[in-house]
Amino acid sequence: MFELEPWHLLVLPIVFAAGWFARGYEARVRSADQGVAPRSVFRGLNLLLNEQPDKAIDAFIEVVKLDPETIELHYALGNLFRRRGEIDRAVRIHTHLLNRADLPAKERSNALAELGQDYLKGGLLDRAEESFIRLLDDHPHRFAALRALLRIYQMEREWLKAIDCARRLEREAGEAHHVAIAHFYCELADKSIAKGELDDAQRYLDEALVADRRSLRATVLAGDLAHKRGQHEEAVKHWLRLESLAPDYLTLVADRLSLAMDATGRRDEALNLLRRSLLDSPSVDMLEVVYKRVADWEGAGPAEALLRDELKRHPSLLGFEKLLALRSAAVKGDPELDLLRTLIHAQTRKLARYRCNKCGFRAREFHWQCPGCTSWDSYPPRRVEELDAAS
Repeated sequence: MFELEPWHLLVLPIVFAAGWFARGYEARVRSADQGVAPRSVFRGLNLLLNEQPDKAIDAFIEVVKLDPETIELHYALGNLFRRRGEIDRAVRIHTHLLNRADLPAKERSNALAELGQDYLKGGLLDRAEESFIRLLDDHPHRFAALRALLRIYQMEREWLKAIDCARRLEREAGEAHHVAIAHFYCELADKSIAKGELDDAQRYLDEALVADRRSLRATVLAGDLAHKRGQHEEAVKHWLRLESLAPDYLTLVADRLSLAMDATGRRDEALNLLRRSLLDSPSVDMLEVVYKRVADWEGAGPAEALLRDELKRHPSLLGFEKLLALRSAAVKGDPELDLLRTLIHAQTRKLARYRCNKCGFRAREFHWQCPGCTSWDSYPPRRVEELDAAS
């Protein structure tokens, strides 16, 4: 049994005094540190107001070092670095947060989401994918993680994984991704057709049409697949659907459609279809196809007459350039005519492009997905000259 000795009475006051002194010392240190942190914050704000962002960032970094509890400031700095393109610094900020053992679970998930965005912005797709996959089991971040993964898989052209993500978002978040899913299957079908795997291509196209029964791209590819198999009548059947679905898009298949119709003994019908399409939905691309077919099947005279008549109805530099080419072939050695062709060609190179409706990205070839903003179906099948004239 413990017995109280007389000397214990002397030790107790000393222990109490030591504890009181230690507590006071800790409070004074903490107060000093907190005094430094606000000064750094105000210095950073002052530098921002004086348009010295780099020095302001250094001041805020000093705050983060002095006071690890400033989680929101970590996020703010990381986002700032990411927007400025300083991905390494953003990654270090968010990694520092993740490595803290005392970080709450909610903040750990937030930091991981920010780190994934850092990797995505920096093009480190494998690391970004790993970060977002870890967030799939975290309910508050699940949908955002699925959207990020959907973007990553499109960039990596991992179409089956993209389909899986899109379908999860449809089921769980109620989002509509049927158009994108149809395009993902079309990408797989296009690749299979190029490799000669025609049965796989047919299966992918069937899935595309299930996802979006009005998919123009799936309709075009269905015709390409039938043509690849030598089934000209079937190919014509698919391509002709465009006339009712979206007449403007008939220009994309007009050349091979007319050849397929000719192969089945329907040349006159093909010419009538082309002329009608040019009349109903005039475009430079359709004019080129019609001109070429008339020249091949009826001769140079009717083709030139068609070109002149169309230029009267719908004047365009691109059409005029073709007429100049005909005149130059007939009248050789005319320096002024050659100079005019050179000047016109310099302008038509800028006008003979397709333009995205979403971001304005221009391309020489038609794209189902914009290379600039990655939007689907954002390219009208018309050249810049025609789009500007229409607006």
